[in-house]
Amino acid sequence: MNRIAVALPLVLALGACGSDADEPPTDLDVAVSDGEAEALARQIEAGDFLDLQLGAKIVGPQGEEVESALSNPEGNFADMRSFVACPAGMKTCDPAKAPEGTVYTYVHVVYPGEDNEDDSGSGEGNDSSDIERATVFRMTRPATGFTGAAGYSKDEAMAAIGPKADVVVTCDKGALVWTVSAGDGGDQWEQAEPLTFWWQSTVPPAGPAEAYAITANYTQATGSGPYPGQAAGATNACEAPPAKG
Repeated sequence: MNRIAVALPLVLALGACGSDADEPPTDLDVAVSDGEAEALARQIEAGDFLDLQLGAKIVGPQGEEVESALSNPEGNFADMRSFVACPAGMKTCDPAKAPEGTVYTYVHVVYPGEDNEDDSGSGEGNDSSDIERATVFRMTRPATGFTGAAGYSKDEAMAAIGPKADVVVTCDKGALVWTVSAGDGGDQWEQAEPLTFWWQSTVPPAGPAEAYAITANYTQATGSGPYPGQAAGATNACEAPPAKG
């Protein structure tokens, strides 16, 4: 499996905050196999969502944002709101008119359980159960056109999980995976706590596709969101060969 690992030093930046500051952080960036060691040797720093400079959003049939539920036969396990934005300075985001080389930022706001909005996502009463622990958000298809830039909202992670929050982004067979951990016990990423995840691609979306999943309450649920269209010759940083030392 060819992977890029992104170890996110949230604990180092926030370790002095909160009552749990003296507790040891979770440690998802320690290799326990040769494959993981190879991945960690290629780690990059994830960007904070608040640091992004975004322009206009793509307007599709559902408007600027796509709302969906991540579900399985047992029920709905999360709401998700997604959008795709052009770079800062672009007042309209129309892929048909965008200049060559435009980088598109895919943004997914994931709410375990529900978002408490009756008229969006799963809606009132449609969540399967109270989500006590969500641990993974991921793509289920290769990240077409992925530039190598990805991240999440560190402020939201701090608000949801606290100073022990640890988020690691890896690539699994060309798809991006965000692993969210707070260690054993204590605060977890749980019911109705939004976390924003983002990644960038050189390929614009072709429309919503069944391409995303959450692991919550130890089960996986899938759903649709904006996904890049087909693009001959598009690269994917998840599938790039390892850098030679």
